[in-house]
Amino acid sequence: MGMADLTRTLLADITSLYSPAALLWLCIGSLLAGLVRGFTGFGTAMVFLPFAGRVTDPVQAITIMMLMDLLGPMLLAPRTLKQTNRGELVKLTVGAVLAMPLGVLVLFLLPPDMFRYIVSAVTFVLLFCLIGGVRYRKPLAPATVYGVGAAGGFFGGSVGLPGPPVIFLYFASTLPAAVIRANIFIYLLIADLLILAAFGIQGRLLTEAVVVGLLMGFPCLLTMGLGSVLFNPAHERLYRGAAYFIIAASAVIGLPVIGQFL
Repeated sequence: MGMADLTRTLLADITSLYSPAALLWLCIGSLLAGLVRGFTGFGTAMVFLPFAGRVTDPVQAITIMMLMDLLGPMLLAPRTLKQTNRGELVKLTVGAVLAMPLGVLVLFLLPPDMFRYIVSAVTFVLLFCLIGGVRYRKPLAPATVYGVGAAGGFFGGSVGLPGPPVIFLYFASTLPAAVIRANIFIYLLIADLLILAAFGIQGRLLTEAVVVGLLMGFPCLLTMGLGSVLFNPAHERLYRGAAYFIIAASAVIGLPVIGQFL
């Protein structure tokens, strides 16, 4: 079979698995997720998963999101890694490695509608905490960092949201802003790779989902770059407000009870 035949077969498999309407929902989700990521430095999963959860099963939704979210970060990782606090990043990663298998096991047992409700619920809780200024106020002891890494690993494996525990931890940190952003950035990249590896070991990586995830990386990267270019620190509150609105709207759209009307 030549390359052209292989491409046609793969495209036929993709269109049989994902309808044009489903691909449109995924594309809209990727565009909005990239924009929010460009404004705030996080939020990809909170925006994209409610869209993806509407049109595919939980494992495929997370697979597409992880692949989509790798393209830009992989290009920026070498430079960003130099800004990290290596000691804390290692502790976060160790915690994630230990807890993620349990999270993945939970994911495999979740019915699709339950997955969508949990993703929207976690997104709403995080959003309310961000808006309300909830912060972790205690010193960042090593056990705390390990625990937060483990919490991120569990949430990443179970519902594709490894970021919230780490984001809350670092919002209270006394580390420089550049270091905080770099640690979150690299941790989320590592979490993505760990989750994809877990799916691969379990034989749950569909070729079609991988290809669609890579394709969705391009619109996500486009709006991520646009959001970064347009972002003006002097109007940070305005940009954060817009990002929070997009996150909230995505969480509402992701609810099964709302999805039947869309």
